[in-house]
Amino acid sequence: MTIDTATVAAGSDFARLSRRVAAHGLLERRPAYYATRFAVLGAGLAALGAAFLLLGDSPWQLLVAALAAVAYGQTALLAHDVAHRQVFRTRRAAEIAGRLLGNLGIGMSYGWWMDHHTRHHANPNHEGLDPDVDPGALAFTPEQARRSRGVARFVQRHQAGLFFPILTLAGLDLRRASVQGLLGAATIRRRGLELGLMAAHAVGYLGALFLVLPPGLAVAFFVVHQCLFGVYLGSIFAPNHKGMEMPDGKLDFLRKQVLTSRNVRGGRYTDRLVHIAMGGLNHQIEHHLFPSMPTANLRAARAVVRQYCAEVGVSYHETGLVASWREMLGHLHRAGEPLRS
Repeated sequence: MTIDTATVAAGSDFARLSRRVAAHGLLERRPAYYATRFAVLGAGLAALGAAFLLLGDSPWQLLVAALAAVAYGQTALLAHDVAHRQVFRTRRAAEIAGRLLGNLGIGMSYGWWMDHHTRHHANPNHEGLDPDVDPGALAFTPEQARRSRGVARFVQRHQAGLFFPILTLAGLDLRRASVQGLLGAATIRRRGLELGLMAAHAVGYLGALFLVLPPGLAVAFFVVHQCLFGVYLGSIFAPNHKGMEMPDGKLDFLRKQVLTSRNVRGGRYTDRLVHIAMGGLNHQIEHHLFPSMPTANLRAARAVVRQYCAEVGVSYHETGLVASWREMLGHLHRAGEPLRS
């Protein structure tokens, strides 16, 4: 999932920016960074597994469940980087690692997600082309809200207030969409392998819960783990685009990516923490412009991209984490307005 800069006109705004970014060495791979990231994640998962086994029938297992939600989120973020070819040079290596992290690691289809996410990157926030703004439980425009029916109509009427509760189901819904996508899309490669790996994840995960824990605690662990995993993922991905421009006309590549994306910054002492927690996707503008740029380079690219956008007169939007949620929820509230009036 990369951008072929050769297809962009040599004199375009994006081509000039790309040359400037490349001159800073920001498109080069960072193997040591990703080796460290794999090692830290692996050590964290091993520690959580050991704690799970040693604690046994203990209410402290709910803390393990909460920490496991973060570990699942970090696994998903690493799979995201793998899919964008930030980590491995070859497609085969990326597919192997992606299926191990996605299908086997967290029970989500790598192939389905690749297809879904590629369409999002090609036309972010473009209704009818970006699957992330297709209407479902939520409506992203007043027109979508007016067309809703049944339970969705009630939810969308109050969707700003219900947003975070809805996120508790996001992890499970992604698994549902994965299975549905694999069964219905003949274009996804190695569908049988992906379904098998997802089944192995489900059997191993549920088997471990009900073999180690009594039934009531096993169910509580599952609920805490899956609900917090959904909230964590949604809190990372939703603020990146929701509430930004939803273009209905043709924009050049630079403006299509910058105007529809929002960067999230931390404070003086928390910026690096925000970067780690969001897997670098707090630099969403830079990521959308250069999807194959290693996460470790996005912070440095921000200064180059922001200065260039100022030079060519393109609005570059960046805000704090809480403010990004406020803007996103405000957009959802306005989209649901027709159902309240």
